[in-house]
Amino acid sequence: MAVVKKTYPIKGMHCASCVRIIEKSLTRTPGVNSAVVNLATEKATVTYDADICNEEQISSAVTRVGYTIGTPPDKTEELEQLRRKVVVSLFLGLLIVWGSFPGLIQTAPEWLKIFWVQLLLATPVQFWAGWDYYRATVPALKHRTANMDTLVALGTTVAYLYSAFVTFFPRVVMDLGLEVMPYFDVAAIVIGLILLGRYFEAKAKGQTSEAIKKLIGLAAKTARVIRDGQEIDISIEQVRIGDVVRVRPGEKIPVDGTIIEGESSIDESMITGESIPVDKHAGDTVVGATMNKTGTFTYTASRIGKDTMLAHIIRLVQEAQGSKAPIQRVADTISSYFVPVVIMLAIATFAIWYLFGPNPVLLFALLNMVAVLIIACPCAMGLATPTAIMVGTGLGAQKGILIKDAESLEIAHKVNVIVFDKTGTLTNGKPEVTDIIPITDIEKDELLALASSIETGSEHSLAEAITRKAKDEHVNSVPVTQFKAIAGHGVEGILNRKKIYFGNRKFMLQKHISLDTTRERVEQLERNGKTVMMLGVNTTLVGLIAVADTIKDSAKDAVEALHKKNIEVVMITGDNTRTAQAIASKLGITRILAEVLPDQKEAEIKKLQAQGKIVAMVGDGINDAPALATADVGIAMGSGTDVAIEAADITLINKNLQSVASAIELSRKTMNTIKMNLFWAFGYNVLLIPVAMGALYPFFGLLLNPIFASVAMATSSVSVVGNSLLLKKVDL
Repeated sequence: MAVVKKTYPIKGMHCASCVRIIEKSLTRTPGVNSAVVNLATEKATVTYDADICNEEQISSAVTRVGYTIGTPPDKTEELEQLRRKVVVSLFLGLLIVWGSFPGLIQTAPEWLKIFWVQLLLATPVQFWAGWDYYRATVPALKHRTANMDTLVALGTTVAYLYSAFVTFFPRVVMDLGLEVMPYFDVAAIVIGLILLGRYFEAKAKGQTSEAIKKLIGLAAKTARVIRDGQEIDISIEQVRIGDVVRVRPGEKIPVDGTIIEGESSIDESMITGESIPVDKHAGDTVVGATMNKTGTFTYTASRIGKDTMLAHIIRLVQEAQGSKAPIQRVADTISSYFVPVVIMLAIATFAIWYLFGPNPVLLFALLNMVAVLIIACPCAMGLATPTAIMVGTGLGAQKGILIKDAESLEIAHKVNVIVFDKTGTLTNGKPEVTDIIPITDIEKDELLALASSIETGSEHSLAEAITRKAKDEHVNSVPVTQFKAIAGHGVEGILNRKKIYFGNRKFMLQKHISLDTTRERVEQLERNGKTVMMLGVNTTLVGLIAVADTIKDSAKDAVEALHKKNIEVVMITGDNTRTAQAIASKLGITRILAEVLPDQKEAEIKKLQAQGKIVAMVGDGINDAPALATADVGIAMGSGTDVAIEAADITLINKNLQSVASAIELSRKTMNTIKMNLFWAFGYNVLLIPVAMGALYPFFGLLLNPIFASVAMATSSVSVVGNSLLLKKVDL
């Protein structure tokens, strides 16, 4: 089975009903596993089996319900076309209003009062400006579906045809006891106002995707590479992996790589959101699109094109903006029934007014039916969630918070427990040897040599600290045979025909090495937050080596910020309880999970979830990946391994732990915006559809003119998008 996931631009979508119709058509296509259609991005993400289904079938599934797959239209050109239609339709519509509306008609020139002139003015509005409504309605009706375009097309067509009938057959209308008065103004102004609303909506939607445009705009256009001893300027597309690139002060770094010569201060704010420049030296990595501030350096290009950090960020943000939050399913489900229900309500309105309304019954019945069709607005429901998601994920990216999908953004606001891995997350992950304590008559250098020799084959961060210390002290290591690493315990091997064990307390006890003489010394070191490793030769403990890892500068503030949000903070570590407690107390963390082996972290997360907690896990290592994937929300540090980042739902590029609290705050603000949008979208329809049906007429004698109904409908969509845009002002 060849599973393919691809995103297609969709033309012709205007409301939540359109989304539902396209999704239903796609998912019914053999071979399609899932289809997610996003109204705000106007794209469909389809996962399908390429052995059963092909792109032609996917395109056909979209086309047969009245929409098209194609190259995304030029938004500037699309807006200009929409603007022209708005100007023409409102200009012609206002001329008709001038020649027909009570109170204005007395000031109008005689030729504007002629019904045939009004027909000529209204026709291009109906069939040129309003053509998109018909183009979407006809195929939709063929397939027994309906959307917002159907409502607008039906409502305005009824008003136009009635007015045309009055114009062609005035005597018949008089014989029916009706006033000979067309309503071309209703049809023309309604189309003009709805197009105006769509124009403002399109402009506002364009602003919701500004984050992507800004990210794309960050990329450098050229690079200065050294080839055959010559420095040449080439386009960014011509850079190859392994190229040596020179960067001068004030220039953008073209692609990702590693510095080989020189040093500089680099502004990485465009990627991480951190405003303070970072000092870089030989051996440090640099990220494409960041800005070189002071020095000149050369570096080797390691990632180019779609593999760069910037390309990865853009891809993640696009995927997140195109995904669908669980809360949106409510809106989608309601929208799938919404348009058919509105059409039934419109027919019921016509029947009730025709049977029980005052004279002229036909006119009242027609106008109220049109008002119901026009005022109903499924587009506001369709835009409520995706516009907020687009702004929220875009804002996160600008602050160095990458959110994988809309579901992760939604769940994050419910998190009430955050579990931090200690090493490399709360601490800098670069431990230093602080104490070398011989127990027997062994010398310090010999003890360090034994520890360094046995740890040379280990990949643990503590092993790195010991081998680095040995190198600094010019202590030589000796090859070890039969090396074996026991995860969460220690390492063992044979050196000079002696069995060497190096690890924690549990490991020594397993090997039947007595710790009685050192118990007090070990406890004292652990109370100071140091990790104590013990070295045994055969069955004798010969020395202790204590290692301490420094706490990240942002850790304490991050914990305080989370506590203020009423979120419980838990620290998980393989360290013993005493060492863990010492570090936790410095950070203000009261709950610790100590002596947890790497393969037990996932189980600890599940235990918290079993208590009814919504758990977020923050980690950076390969051994954190299972726990990150199991947690309700996995948060990976951008400095961590690719495996951890892949397993996480949120990635913090900027390495600042306070971004954990910022991510939670962003989720809460985004969800508040979505709920407000949905409340407005549903409340608008629930309140105003009965008004359009004439619910206020028996009590106050008030009816809703279809023109005012179109104003309300246009306003509802624009207000939802505008409310989402307010998220941009959130201070994280």
